[in-house]
Amino acid sequence: MKKIIISLMFLLSILSFNSSAQTTTENHGNTLNLGLGIGGYSGYYGYIGRSLPIIHLDYEFDVENNFTLAPFLNFYSFKNEYYWGDNNHPYKNYIYRETVIPVGIKGTFYFDQLLKANSKWDFYLAGSLGFAIVKTSWDSDYYGDENYYRNGNSLFLDLHLGAEYHVNSDLGIFLDLSSGVSTLGIAIR
Repeated sequence: MKKIIISLMFLLSILSFNSSAQTTTENHGNTLNLGLGIGGYSGYYGYIGRSLPIIHLDYEFDVENNFTLAPFLNFYSFKNEYYWGDNNHPYKNYIYRETVIPVGIKGTFYFDQLLKANSKWDFYLAGSLGFAIVKTSWDSDYYGDENYYRNGNSLFLDLHLGAEYHVNSDLGIFLDLSSGVSTLGIAIR
């Protein structure tokens, strides 16, 4: 919890920083971001190795100079086969399936102007807040605890650090490292 609070304080201090070195403004919004990722939400990330890739979609809107908001939607699904049994039931294999759809909003501060980066590059810090819609299913002949894998909270707060390289004025390639789902993808303007 302390790390989240310190990170949020750092993000807010950057957002409130007004540098005289910023001579031009750049629009970062009106961008569709499509990505593939790894990671997970709300305690469900223990089984992501079987669900790659995670599909990511967001659309950024300019809010203020160097600050955007982006509603997002992610999707991943996996299944696994387990071996189970007890004294009353024969040992057998059964299948567990889970589909997770995280939705929320991501606030992003771009600090490429503060770093005086080349115009081909954008660098950012972000935070996302949302909830995960989770659907689980078990084989009908499974007699164990069906709540065993529901170990997460559907609400989440993630921190992001990322970079985007502008291939041209309409297309970019980004890498978003996150405490939730880290993605690699394309940005379309």
